[in-house]
Amino acid sequence: MKNTIYLIALVVSLGCILFLYQKLTTTEEALHQAEQKFADCQQVTFQLQNQLSQKKR
Repeated sequence: MKNTIYLIALVVSLGCILFLYQKLTTTEEALHQAEQKFADCQQVTFQLQNQLSQKKR
């Protein structure tokens, strides 16, 4: 009986670890995409500022 309880606890723990690993991987991917979009927006903003400053001249 004791071994069964330990085995169940081990399986539940491994399930939690795998679930959290999947969530972490998904979150890291979303963070990478957000950082890429932010970099793209910064680039566009920089280009628009350059165009605006050239028109003012």
